Amino acid sequence: MRSALRLREGGLAAYQQEMKWVALALGIASTIAIVQNWYPLNLFLSLPFCLIWAYHAWLHTERQLKYLNIMFTGFYLYGIARYFLMSQGQG
Repeated sequence: MRSALRLREGGLAAYQQEMKWVALALGIASTIAIVQNWYPLNLFLSLPFCLIWAYHAWLHTERQLKYLNIMFTGFYLYGIARYFLMSQGQG
C-alpha cells in the first residue's frame, strides 16, 4: 500500500534516490564490463544508466546533462542495433 501511495503521489520522482542507487550500480557494472571486454554487456548496462540520468536531468532542468545523456542514449541504441544486425548476418 505504501509504495502504491508513493507512486501515485510523486510518480517516478518519488523514487529518485533509489533510482540513483540503481544507476550507480549499473555504471559500476558497465565499467567492469568495459574493462573485462564483455561486449555487448556494457551497452546493455549503459543504456538504462543513461536513461535514468536523462530522466533526473529533466526533473531538475539540468540542460547540458540532459542533452549529453540523450546523445549517449543514441550511441548506445546504435551500438545495440548494430550488434543485433551483425549477429544476424553471421548466423
